[in-house]
Amino acid sequence: MRRLLAIAWALLLPLGAFAHKPSDSYLTIRAATAGTELAVRWDIALRDLDYVLELDRDGDGQLTWGEVRPRADDIVRYATGRLVLTAGEKACAWQPAAPLQLDRHSDGTYAVLTMTARCDSYDGLALRYSLLFDVDPSHRGLLQWLAPGSTSAQSLVLGTATAQQRLATQPPEVWETLRQYVVEGVWHIWIGFDHILFLLALLLPAVLVRGTAGWEPAPSLKRSLVEVVKVVTAFTIAHSITLTLAALGHVSLPSRFVEATIAASVVVAALANLRGTIERRRWAMAFAFGLIHGFGFASVLADLGLPQDALAVALVGFNLGVELGQVAIVALFVPIAFALRRTAFYRHGVLTFGSILVALIAAYWFVQRAFDVEGPL
Repeated sequence: MRRLLAIAWALLLPLGAFAHKPSDSYLTIRAATAGTELAVRWDIALRDLDYVLELDRDGDGQLTWGEVRPRADDIVRYATGRLVLTAGEKACAWQPAAPLQLDRHSDGTYAVLTMTARCDSYDGLALRYSLLFDVDPSHRGLLQWLAPGSTSAQSLVLGTATAQQRLATQPPEVWETLRQYVVEGVWHIWIGFDHILFLLALLLPAVLVRGTAGWEPAPSLKRSLVEVVKVVTAFTIAHSITLTLAALGHVSLPSRFVEATIAASVVVAALANLRGTIERRRWAMAFAFGLIHGFGFASVLADLGLPQDALAVALVGFNLGVELGQVAIVALFVPIAFALRRTAFYRHGVLTFGSILVALIAAYWFVQRAFDVEGPL
């Protein structure tokens, strides 16, 4: 067992980065009602800027205002070189509107760039975004675009495949909004390693039954599928409730508490597999902790932004995307697990060792999130 734990810990260290949300920047562009100026606010994570600009002069792993402030011009130059706004194929001119500032987000400190883009007109307004793509292809820019005279922002996601976008002066069609938020829901569940591990930890014993001698193969696929449906349905109902309530502003919890509790839920689900004490009540655990996971989903949705003129469509689309991504994971896992259920590899290697490894990973996340400490990466 000591050897297994040592191996698990060695595997755990590279997974430390999964404890944090993916690299995103937050961009708001507001068109003036009169004239052809664009007011731009751009929040970029200091950890990302440090990676490309080496802001940490003393190498202590902690960025101070004294280290960031002298590099303000470098930061602005680097950022504006990777965001091109055009109108009628002619580039808009950047002008600073305020000194560089810092702001705190749930995942760390961000540099705040406040600028003005002067354009000849709003005709054919478009942008090209390339921040950090050369070092992190998974990076995204989360854009809130307020068209001239509009009081409701349009949300756009700027990734490597969507780096060039036209800024429409009219609200998008309902189906386009639905499609966008479905895609974001699927994407989030697929990169939400904590949500995936919680679900998989609950599903690992679904193809087994607890006998007098320990875990034994389930007698039929039907029985296993019933257990899977109970767990997935309970989790879905629970996180849908809190996702909706939080997204609409009816309930709010501190982000650190939510993220730490999500990590703790993975630990509890994984350790329960070793004891086998909740074989027939895994759906109850899925529901109870699913309520907390819903707040985690809601924080992602808040980062994306909800268009007030299509609030219900965006909320339904994101929730639907989460469920589609979840079903895809379950559909891949269950047949493989059922086929392997009679093997010692599954009962001991996957269920026992896998649950120990998952518990260690989640415990590592819990420490990072609950005490706001950085890992070795």
